[in-house]
Formats: sequence, C-alpha cells, structure tokens
Amino acid sequence: MIITHHREKLINAITYFAKHTNHCGKTKLIKLLYLLDFCHFKTTGKSVTGLEYEAWEKGPVPRSLFEEFRNMKPDLKDAINIVQIGSFHKINPKKKFNDRYFTNREKMLLEGLSATFKDDKASQMVEVTHLRNRPWQKTLNEKGLFKKIDYLLAIDDESSSLPYAEAKYRMKEISEMHRIFGIA
Repeated sequence: MIITHHREKLINAITYFAKHTNHCGKTKLIKLLYLLDFCHFKTTGKSVTGLEYEAWEKGPVPRSLFEEFRNMKPDLKDAINIVQIGSFHKINPKKKFNDRYFTNREKMLLEGLSATFKDDKASQMVEVTHLRNRPWQKTLNEKGLFKKIDYLLAIDDESSSLPYAEAKYRMKEISEMHRIFGIA
C-alpha cells in the first residue's frame, strides 16, 4: 500500500509557518501553502500537501482546508489553535514541527518562504499570489470564480521550471498510481 503522507505534511507545514512567520492568520497561511505547493510543483511535478486550490475572488484557496478551519479534525486541532482577534484569525502552533516526511527540497522551500514573508501581512502577499499570467489570475480570467487551479499553470519558461510535457507526464503517472492503489 502506498502512503502519500500529504496530511502529515500539511499539518506540519501549517505548524512551521505559524511558528516561523509573524502575522500568521488564515489568509496568510493559505497564501504560504499555495506558494509552497505551486513552487514545488514547478520544479518537481508534485505538490507538497496534495491540496487542490480554487480561484476565489481574493486569491487561491484550498476549499477543503478553508472548510476544515470551521470544524477541525482531531489531528489539526491537536497541532494548532486559532485565536480570533477582531476580524483576524491568528494561528498558533501547539505541536513542534516534525520534518520526518519532508524532502530536503521541501524543507528548503518551507524555510525560504518563511524567511521571505516572515514579517509580511496577508495583504502584502497579494502582489505575489495575484501576479498577471500566473495560475490564480489565469484561472479566474479563463474559467471564472471557484474553479480549480491547474497545477500545470505553474510551469513556465524559467530554467528552474520542469518542461511542460515532463510535468504533465509526472502528474499522469502519480494519478495512475493513486488509481491503481486506491489512494484518494
């Protein structure tokens, strides 16, 4: 049986960002997770957390996590707490970050994103997540609100990016493995 460890990675990425950045509320966290997943996909053809993002009016949102914030599963509830301060929902880690399931590349990306956006508020990150001709903006313009953002939109002409055909092949291969082994 293949185990992806996406859930463990998601929870630990959340605790990492909550501990290593200031002003880490729900919106900033969602933006950091989006950058983590799409930056990693761009170079490897795989997301880190396995989340699917949709193009919402104010940015990319993983609906499943957004909805879970209202009624957290026990593993997430054991890892974080959310404190409401006015309209701000501050995320505080309750558990220590566990890097057991992360690759070195994933850990470096967590560290880099945390350092880059350490003192930024979510409103300051809009510039990065809403760039022209990038995945969120393309999806919003071409498909509309609440449509799934295709990870392949992260592929571009930069030297660090996988070629489009290779990324598509890796996605197909992963999807086929999940189908064969019954991974949801």
